[in-house]
Amino acid sequence: MAVKLTRRQHLKYKICVSGAADTGHCAIDAHEKAEQIGREIARRDMVLVTGATVGIPYWAAKGAKEEGGIVIGLSPASSEAAHTKSYKLPTDYHDLIVYTGFEYSGRNLLLTRSADAVISICGRMGTLNEFTIAFEDNKPIGVLEGTGGAADEIRELVKKMHRGPGRIVYASDPKELLDLLIEEIESGKKLSKQIKSD
Repeated sequence: MAVKLTRRQHLKYKICVSGAADTGHCAIDAHEKAEQIGREIARRDMVLVTGATVGIPYWAAKGAKEEGGIVIGLSPASSEAAHTKSYKLPTDYHDLIVYTGFEYSGRNLLLTRSADAVISICGRMGTLNEFTIAFEDNKPIGVLEGTGGAADEIRELVKKMHRGPGRIVYASDPKELLDLLIEEIESGKKLSKQIKSD
């Protein structure tokens, strides 16, 4: 007898939201757009994955949880005590936090590789690091333009690197960006199935 899965039991896409922890240089509405991205991820029954930090990822987590979504964080710390005391990072708005113990650069690698796609909002050097990991892995990437920081530089930077466009979609509206990103994830899955069947 086949078991019917409920809405919350089927396989979901995992979407990483990458962005500035220190948001002083971000656009004035960047936190609102981050919350909106989180809400949209939850509404579409997907899982939000963050670096379990403050700023943009925290606001995305807040938006997702307020919409009833699932949020998983990957911490640079090796324990909850180190996460809250040494790194001074929050634990709220997450259903689960994985304490990697790999500090920021190691955490960034695990974070991007654990997701089906990565969204860049505002951002500084760490966001750029997560972007380049995703780009090198040929992972779908959404760039929310107009949010300041790295997100507003990526389009030109990619052109100057002479490595092709990658699997990047750009938009300034959170809902539109997520629509485009889901299309990119699904087109990649179709292509992968086609290659396997050939």
